[in-house]
Amino acid sequence: MIDTLSIPRTLANKLLTLAQHAPENEICGLISTTKNRKHRLYPIDNVAADSACVFEMDPQQQVAAFKSMREQDETLFAIFHSHPHSDAIPSEKDIKESAYADALNIIISLNTTGVLDMRGYFYTDSSIENIDLVIE
Repeated sequence: MIDTLSIPRTLANKLLTLAQHAPENEICGLISTTKNRKHRLYPIDNVAADSACVFEMDPQQQVAAFKSMREQDETLFAIFHSHPHSDAIPSEKDIKESAYADALNIIISLNTTGVLDMRGYFYTDSSIENIDLVIE
């Protein structure tokens, strides 16, 4: 299995900037990739009843993002969301509701002082595989 994954600095900066602009709410979305390793962000509205504790992607926006990915010959690279009030570790809900075992899951924590914590995971069969994210 993969132990380390390189993330372009521009992508990491975009994710961290999104999280910083919504410090009390979870941000979420999809990241696509192409054969030449270009990444594209698809921020998706959080429609959970309590957005400070739970995230749930708007289904219509999610479908539109996947349609756009197909039309542009992109594939799903990662799912991202932030944890405004907890560490950058998956919750039971994150793992239970994960539908894409091949996609990297990036969690950003705003629960740190001075620095945002961004970590990567793969969820397979209710187990967690930590992935070290190397920002290049």
